[in-house]
Amino acid sequence: MTDTALKPDTQQIVVDEVFPHAPETIWKTLITAELMGRWLMMPEGFEPVEGKRFTYQTTPAGGWDGTIHCEVLEVKPNERLSYAWKGGHAGNTGYGSPLDTVVTFILSGAGNGTRLRLVHSGFLLPKNETAFQKMGEGWKKVVKNIGALAGGED
Repeated sequence: MTDTALKPDTQQIVVDEVFPHAPETIWKTLITAELMGRWLMMPEGFEPVEGKRFTYQTTPAGGWDGTIHCEVLEVKPNERLSYAWKGGHAGNTGYGSPLDTVVTFILSGAGNGTRLRLVHSGFLLPKNETAFQKMGEGWKKVVKNIGALAGGED
């Protein structure tokens, strides 16, 4: 077997939506901790500053305490926000298995609104299959929630 055949398959989740809101309005929902807590989970220690570390807390499983460790990787106001998303425990399989991924939000103009593209990359299959499937469905709902929340912020 070749090295390529032995490497796990890396997948990404991509969700695209167009909202009738200005990029600044969508951006505000992405970088304001209180608003983030309304469309995803309340972040602990988040600031839209490259290198800033923060966490989310979700349901624990096995040896994993449910903490998602994040670090802001890129901030381009009204255009792009990217952060590392790491969690899980080596002793877990399925839910709560080790995850080392990156979440990126990309904003661009779309007529009188904004196209929001979410890319959650770095899922190693089959190891991260459970997270990939659950988060694939979850991110679709989250992105719609961002748009609904932004509608109240206009």
